Amino acid sequence: MSTPLRLGTRGSALAMAQSGHVAEALTAATGREVELVEVVTAGDRSSAPVHRLGVGVFVSALRDALTAGIIDLAVHSYKDLPTAAAAGLHIAAVPPRQDPRDALVATGGRTLAELPPGAVVGTGALRRIAQLHALGLQLEVTPIRGNVDSRLRRVLGPEADLDAVVLARAGLARLGRTDVITETLDPMLMLPAPAQGALAVECRADDQDLVELLAVLDHAPSRAAVTAERAFLATLEAGCSAPVAAYAELAEGDAGDEIYLRGAVISPDGTRDLRLSRTGTPADAAEIGKALAAELLELGADSILGQEGHTGPGTQQFGSTE
Repeated sequence: MSTPLRLGTRGSALAMAQSGHVAEALTAATGREVELVEVVTAGDRSSAPVHRLGVGVFVSALRDALTAGIIDLAVHSYKDLPTAAAAGLHIAAVPPRQDPRDALVATGGRTLAELPPGAVVGTGALRRIAQLHALGLQLEVTPIRGNVDSRLRRVLGPEADLDAVVLARAGLARLGRTDVITETLDPMLMLPAPAQGALAVECRADDQDLVELLAVLDHAPSRAAVTAERAFLATLEAGCSAPVAAYAELAEGDAGDEIYLRGAVISPDGTRDLRLSRTGTPADAAEIGKALAAELLELGADSILGQEGHTGPGTQQFGSTE
């Protein structure tokens, strides 16, 4: 009888939930048992704002454990991964992506448009902060850290100190908490982070048997969308202090499936907001992302990105799904 596969995961409720979903799907598809192994990352030990913690802060400990053979595979929130490939490791599967949109949780069941001027909105992502400012709603936006439950308590708990929070809808869905959402935000208002809502199942590249086993979990449309979004991000070479957003959708076109990719670069104060879109075939997903980024750079996106926080190619990271 085969020994259980050791799946490395962060210990947060959300990480355990999404890793548990992957473990159950793998067992259901292959009959192979999977056990979860908790790995503590540097991001879990720090209370500093995510964008100050550095690249791959929720990822490096998992990858170290994978490389060392302590675990057999790892599940990451795909948006946490640096865009540069990790030596000796392989993304063997991108399971079906959850809804990548952002969600508002507000007091009194209010929508974003119903929040009064001066309402205090909390979020952990500079991308969201920048886009909230760009809407011109005169909201007070404050950065917050913590897991999903701790963020929700700041709106819904007895000691609530915020009027609303903005979170990834995917995280709330995986925790069974979509009931608290007062508005799922239209991407026209709030474009998601590249790869938001997607998971990456990673193993050692030389473990060919496991690479082949994990392929059963791969969802081609989700992988194509994420490939386009991350190619866009990598081409911009943006640092964590630069809010960058991207959202790729697959739809049926006249000549078969097409990818429709929207991308944006927004200044932190929301005063400069460059947005473009591009279409192409799923087979050209990476090229679509690169071309859209090149167009935005020609329009001056690099002046928004700036040199401060520029970390070089393949190093962008936008923090935990939570």
